[in-house]
Amino acid sequence: MAGKTSKNRSSKDKASRGGSALTHIDASGEARMVDVSAKAATERTAVAEGRVVMGRATLDLIASGNAKKGDVLGAARIAGIMAAKRTSELIPLCHPLALSKVTLDITPDKKLPGCIVRATVKVTGPTGVEMEALTAVSVACLTIYDMIKAVERGVRIEGIHLVEKIGGKSGHYRAES
Repeated sequence: MAGKTSKNRSSKDKASRGGSALTHIDASGEARMVDVSAKAATERTAVAEGRVVMGRATLDLIASGNAKKGDVLGAARIAGIMAAKRTSELIPLCHPLALSKVTLDITPDKKLPGCIVRATVKVTGPTGVEMEALTAVSVACLTIYDMIKAVERGVRIEGIHLVEKIGGKSGHYRAES
C-alpha cells in the first residue's frame, strides 16, 4: 500500500507541474464525478473514428449485402447510435446527456481493406461528448466484427481515436493527420 500512495502522489505532482490534473480524482485520490452544475450550457461537438480491417472477400460480402446475419453496416450504425445514448451507463463517472445529434458514417474502403467508422455527436450542455463519440465508434466496430466473425476470425479493430472536439472551455481540438 505504501508504494501505491507514493505512486499516486507522484502522478498528482506531475499533473500539477504540467498545469492539468486528473479531473475525476479528488484531493485524497478517490474517484469522483466532476461537478458541472456551475458550467454554462454551450454547443459541443465531438468526432471520433476507427477502422475495421478485414480481407477483401469479407469486405465484398458486406458491400453486396449478402452477409449471413443481414445488413452489417445498418446494424452497426444503429448499434453505434444506441451506444452513444447509453455512454453514461457504460463508462463510470460520465454524465448522462441529452444528445441532440448522433450520426454514424461507415465507409467501405477497398484499399484498407475494411470499413472506416466515424461518429459525430452533438449536445448543448455543460460538458463535452468525446466519450459518446468514442463509444459510438467502438460499439459500431464491435458490431461489424460480431456480424462477420463466422466468415473471418482475423478481423482487426484499429485506430479508435478522437478526431475533433468543438466547444467548451478548452476550445477547439483537432487531431494531427
